[in-house]
Amino acid sequence: MRSINIAKLASKREEARIGGGQKRIEVQHSKGKLTARERIEVLLDPDSFEEYGLYVEHRCTDFGMDDKKHPGDGVVTGQGTINGRLVFVYSQDFTVMGGSLGEAHAKKICQILDKAVQVGAPVIGINDSGGARIQEGVDSLGGYGEIFQRNIDASGVIPQISLIMGPCAGGAVYSPALTDFTIMVENSSYMFVTGPEVVKTVTHETVSQEDLGGASVHSSKSGVAHLTFKSDIEALLQTRRLINFLPLSNKSELPQIPVDDNFDRVDVSLNTLIPENPNQPYDMLELVEKILDEGDFYEIQPNYAKNIIIGFGRMEGQTVGVIANQPMQLAGCLDIKASEKAGRFIRFCDAFSIPILTFVDVPGFLPGTDQEHSGIIKHGAKLLYAYGEATVPKITVITRKAYGGAYIVMNSKHLRGDVNFAWANAEIAVMGPEGAVEIIFREEAKDPNQKSIKVAEYREKFASPFVAASRGFVDEVIRPQNTRKRICMSLQILKNKKVQKPWKKHDNLPL
Repeated sequence: MRSINIAKLASKREEARIGGGQKRIEVQHSKGKLTARERIEVLLDPDSFEEYGLYVEHRCTDFGMDDKKHPGDGVVTGQGTINGRLVFVYSQDFTVMGGSLGEAHAKKICQILDKAVQVGAPVIGINDSGGARIQEGVDSLGGYGEIFQRNIDASGVIPQISLIMGPCAGGAVYSPALTDFTIMVENSSYMFVTGPEVVKTVTHETVSQEDLGGASVHSSKSGVAHLTFKSDIEALLQTRRLINFLPLSNKSELPQIPVDDNFDRVDVSLNTLIPENPNQPYDMLELVEKILDEGDFYEIQPNYAKNIIIGFGRMEGQTVGVIANQPMQLAGCLDIKASEKAGRFIRFCDAFSIPILTFVDVPGFLPGTDQEHSGIIKHGAKLLYAYGEATVPKITVITRKAYGGAYIVMNSKHLRGDVNFAWANAEIAVMGPEGAVEIIFREEAKDPNQKSIKVAEYREKFASPFVAASRGFVDEVIRPQNTRKRICMSLQILKNKKVQKPWKKHDNLPL
């Protein structure tokens, strides 16, 4: 009797693991896509996956659904490890009814989200679904709502990562939108609220899936996708790398890894990184990589709002978040997209106790009617609010320009920046010397020689970093080559930073 039960168990497991059958698996492979289970195998450490709900089936009997039952109901759920650290995962199986979400399918995802919050570990959701299971009617919609609520409850408690590895349409898009990071696969993943057919019916516009909601659109235009990769395997391996930078939860310590990079390493090349001409751009990425441990920088949203850089690195083996103006794009000006991009990243870092490093070279907010009419005041305030709200260690280095309101917004001392350094060539002022001279010395500015003299005078008297330092707006003016050492020393001092804030139910972020 016992041997019969074991044989039945093995048969049931094999039936569940084959998903929608070999033919559908072959179709999945022909599209260059892995199956739900293959994706989990690549993502997790070998033999670490423990599955939940292997035999769960839907209970719908309408529209012939009683003959379309598959163990697992189109989603594989469970737990495993990434480099020995616990994570929870769910992976939708497109070979089973197109990965459509029904009541049982949703309950399995909810169980994983509940368990992850309960024990304090990240959740990684792999999305490959045709959307709601129409045959189950409102039950499928209710399932989405239950998932959304759990995404909201988990926000700021555990890291949530969404991988889009196929279609993700309609209501399904809002779960990834509520998570911390969304990763898409190029040429095989799509996200949109309404698909091409609906768009054509309503607006008479003909558009392909790729042009409407492909990876390139969401990584460069909408900002919905934080990262994109060429294949399922690359996306999964890069997700492993991302997890390595993150704590397990908001109560966990930051991961610490051994590094062969001295905290007091001197890099004399930084002394000549900034061009003599204040209007000549330079690559801020080069600076960031020279400061961080072993030049290892994991950039987030590299193709969106390129005028600001965000991402993760390490200092003395511990994770830090980096925000930096990029003079190579729009001269490093802040605009709506850059403000939202950086603001959201700062709030993530603050939620998970990740120290923030800010490198400033900003001539101001981008001028123009387009920005003003699109709400730069409101959206720029998001970045201001995020910095002012953050209680993690905040260290700022002004490398060149810090002008006007943008100077204040970029983690200035006025927003309780903990340690603010300036390089000796930095200019901190209400506005650039040329513009200031045009206003203050309008008549003299008409003479090129007089204008040059006045610009030099203004730069020396008002824009010098020593002026800001004399007022306590900058803690110290430093040599560029010593930047890494000064940051590392400051992080050590701020390790046990505590901030007491007034009680409130929640803030009212300028959305």
